[in-house]
Amino acid sequence: MRFHGLSAFPITPADADGQVLARDLRRIVRRAADEGVDSICVLGSAGGFAYLDPDQRRAAVDAALAELDGALPLIVGVGALRTDTAVSLARHAKAAGADALLVPPISYTPLTDDEVFAHYAAIAQGGGLPVCIYNNPTTTHFTFSPDLLVRLSAIPRICAVKMPLPAHGDFGAEIADLRARLPQGFSIGYSGDWGCAGAMLAGADAFYSVAAGTWPAPMLRLVRAAQAGDGAETARIDAAFQPLWSLFRQCGSFRVVHRAANLLGLSDAQPPRPILPLAPDHDAALRDAIAALDTI
Repeated sequence: MRFHGLSAFPITPADADGQVLARDLRRIVRRAADEGVDSICVLGSAGGFAYLDPDQRRAAVDAALAELDGALPLIVGVGALRTDTAVSLARHAKAAGADALLVPPISYTPLTDDEVFAHYAAIAQGGGLPVCIYNNPTTTHFTFSPDLLVRLSAIPRICAVKMPLPAHGDFGAEIADLRARLPQGFSIGYSGDWGCAGAMLAGADAFYSVAAGTWPAPMLRLVRAAQAGDGAETARIDAAFQPLWSLFRQCGSFRVVHRAANLLGLSDAQPPRPILPLAPDHDAALRDAIAALDTI
């Protein structure tokens, strides 16, 4: 079940030159796997794929797969400006033993729907692995219309979408509309961690979580409570996450989880420049947010 349940998105610890700190990455991946998440996705936005060159990204995939050794599905992000680069990364992921691909539409020149369609078709065919569409206008500056999602769902191997949180907040209506238009069994998932409770209670198939890459145990409890339809328990757990969600929205989850990895002793890695580390005056709030998760 590659695109179901909780998918953990870890950071990719790297030095100032972008060389992957394989031991640190393996430690973080092992932590998530040991807690029983449903899948792990390396080189998503939390994994800083856009700041790593292709060889560095291949090194991250190899390190994660060496640690997991088939213990659970590994999804690999293969976003790239050029289609041929993305196809090459997808082929490496398959050859190395990955289970699926996460594909964002990366661009400098704004892309048309037809260009995105052709990009995904090439990756799905050339990569040979199941594909999840990455629909996150905040990071990619491209919005998938429902009509484009329907077109893409007809391409063999494209079988999932990672949606942004709905602007209107009505997960149920959006999920129902997508299910009515997409093929049966097409996985509908969400990202944006502070919306996890709402998305999973509304029946989303999957949640793609930055927080789960660093705090897999409490995130898994949140997702399992929501999957069971236990609104009260979901609300209790989500309340403990609120200090963290506040920091995510204020400072950006990328900066927060890098600093959290430092505080938790998982890695000394800093965010890739030009991204600056979380300002020191946020450390107290982050420590309090981490402590709140211990109450779950």
